[in-house]
This record gives sequence, structure tokens and C-alpha cells, in this order.
Amino acid sequence: MSALPNLVWLRSFEAVSRLGGFTSAGAELGLTQAAVSTHISALESQLGHQLFERTTRKLELTASGRAYLPSVRKALQDLAVSTDRLFGNRTAGSVTIRAPISETVLIIAPALAEFQKTHPELDIRLLSAIWADTALETGTDIEIRLGTGNWPGVHAEPLGPEKIVPVCHPALAERLKEPADLMDLPRIHILGFDDHWPRFFEAQSLTQPSGHSGVTVDTSLAAVELAAAGGGVALLLGKVAARLAGSGRLTTPLDPGLPSMRTHYLLNRDNSSPRKPAVQRVETWLRDLFAA
Repeated sequence: MSALPNLVWLRSFEAVSRLGGFTSAGAELGLTQAAVSTHISALESQLGHQLFERTTRKLELTASGRAYLPSVRKALQDLAVSTDRLFGNRTAGSVTIRAPISETVLIIAPALAEFQKTHPELDIRLLSAIWADTALETGTDIEIRLGTGNWPGVHAEPLGPEKIVPVCHPALAERLKEPADLMDLPRIHILGFDDHWPRFFEAQSLTQPSGHSGVTVDTSLAAVELAAAGGGVALLLGKVAARLAGSGRLTTPLDPGLPSMRTHYLLNRDNSSPRKPAVQRVETWLRDLFAA
């Protein structure tokens, strides 16, 4: 630990790197230009490397400075988040939610406006996770994931059973009277859900057509837009499909579908720690939302 540079010097280094000058960095940090310059010189002296190229017109990072900056920035951010999370520096009504992007856009966001009308005191941050297996976000109050519930180090509360159902444009649905009609229509495949179409055909006692007929996309959102444009039939999670059908953009011609191997979970990194009241209110709302 004795080899660590002074934290104030590191803050000055990060600010100068981001803002491009001693004067602007000093204004942000509440310091004089001379004080920031002194911090940078002291840091360079301790490290034994020059961090900035100084000219009369501009200030640029050296190769050493560019290599050092990401680690310094991450360390300062991690320290800020940890302090904020552990010692409650956020406002009592601040809640950060992180969920898969499809659920964020298609389920949570449309219902959030009504929730805010009854809870105007809450400051909600809604973040999207593109890939479900990314690490649990530090500084996130509420995390929703789709999976089987096996994530080490967290408590996973299931938000009710899930199913998968075919969805398509209402005009295309007129050609779907029974599951066998899917054999002649383009099918939309979603990366990460490669088992959906084989399982669906097996459940209907149908032989899956050979090869891929249709388009492959990497998110459910892309599948929704493609299906809404009449580009084929997609297999979506029932909770997402129900809200899309309610909006009239898509229809579910072959309900009730079949049980999904995955469902939504509400995650808690440390289930033993007390949840602040604002988080508890949002969690209750999300439970009701996903149970509907």
C-alpha cells in the first residue's frame, strides 16, 4: 500500500486527462491551476515517468499516461461506487434497476410512467443488459435476469413461470390455423435461444424442417421489429408477447405456447443486508408487473 500514489494526485491526473488542461481540471476540483500542476509533477516524480507532453498550445498524454489512465479511472470509479453503496450517499429515493434489454424496453419502461405518477418521490435509473450472463453490476439496487437461477454469490427469487409463444404480424397470422402451418412460413431465430424452435416443433409432434428458413438476429428486440414488419414468425417469452399483443403490433395466433426452460429472477447480491424502503417499493412493483 505504501507504493500507492496520493489519491489527490490521482484525481488531478484523471481530471486533467479528461478535461485537457490544468485550469479546467482545477475549476472542477476546486483547486488552483498551480495546485493541479504541482499534483501532476509530484505524481510523475513518484512514478518516475512523464504522464503529459507539455507544449505552449496543448497538453497531451504520453504513452505511459495513456496506459495508466484506464486503471486510475476504474479505481476512482470503483471507490466512488463502493462509498456510495456502503454509506448511503445517494438520496433515499434513488433506485437503480438493471434488466435484459428486451424486458427493459418492452415490459418495464412502458409501465414505469404509471408507477412514477403514484411514486413521484422516487428517482429511478433504468439500465439495460444486452447479454444475460454479464457480471452483476456494482451499484445496482435491483437486478432482473432471465435464466435458470444458478448464479453464484447471489440470492435469486423467481418471478413466476414463463412460456414461449409464436408471434407475428396480424396479417401473417391469417395463414396460421395450426402449428403445422409454421412449416411454410419464414421463422425468426434469436441467438441464445437456439433451443426454442426445436422444442416447439417437438412439443407439437412435428419434424423440424431441415436448415434455417428465415433470419437470425442477436436480440429479442430485433426479432420483434422484424416480426412486426411481417418478416416472419418469432418465438418470444410469454410476458413480452402478451404486452406486444395488447398494443396491437403483433398477435399470438397459436397460444398457449409451451413452458420455457428459463424464467425471470429478481437478484440480490447480499440477501442478508436490509433493503432501503425505496428499493422495497420498486421490488414489490416489479413482482406484480412480472406476475401479471
